[in-house]
Amino acid sequence: MYQHLLVKRDGDTVTITMNRAARRNSLSAEHLAELLAAFREAGTTDATGVVLAGDGPVFSAGHDFADVAARDLMGVRELLALCTDLMKTMQSIPQVVIARVHGLATAAGCQLVASCDLAVAAESAGFALPGGKGGWFCHTPAVPVARSIGRKRLMELALTGDVIDAATALDWGLVNRVVPDEQLDDAVADLLARATRGSRASKAMGKVTLYAQLDRPEADAYAIALEVMAAASQLPGAREGMAAFLEKRKPSWPD
Repeated sequence: MYQHLLVKRDGDTVTITMNRAARRNSLSAEHLAELLAAFREAGTTDATGVVLAGDGPVFSAGHDFADVAARDLMGVRELLALCTDLMKTMQSIPQVVIARVHGLATAAGCQLVASCDLAVAAESAGFALPGGKGGWFCHTPAVPVARSIGRKRLMELALTGDVIDAATALDWGLVNRVVPDEQLDDAVADLLARATRGSRASKAMGKVTLYAQLDRPEADAYAIALEVMAAASQLPGAREGMAAFLEKRKPSWPD
């Protein structure tokens, strides 16, 4: 079905693996379109989690410059709009999306990591916004990265273009866990299992609301969160969770 991806379902988890190892999983328009289609498809399923991984020695080297260089202004605009649509889709689908990061994640590859709900990195991983030391600044990759690591750290990453190691990415808040390479799959599975337990409908609403209120003024954030939380109290999962707590029993989730 896909030329640049491997997609498989195992239980409640869909794994989407970028499969352009020879091109360092660089993101051509075709690759981005396939990723977008795969995430949209995963979003329609009853899966609870989606893992984004990369085949080969590099997670993703970012935009495919061969594709970019062949485009005029309108063409590059379309490419970046497609990439932005992918990032927004990853955050809008109801499933928990977790990045499994090994090797380098640079430019739009780093953007992918920052756009996932969660991220686990191998000790061998590295992260960079290399446009700062080149000729094409990483404007769009910096958007989700800024929301993960804060202003001063973003400026250092974006202006120097230097690679930061996995330990620094953890300290800065770009990833949730760093583990030895041989433990990466187990660590991804463990975090995903803990992040997907409970009511699926409640969690899906929660994810959408978290992204809606992030980076808004506190009063606006409360206005959004208050209304959604009130509505969510009437969901079957919320009712069951409260009843189970009051009755001191294990919940039986209806969704």
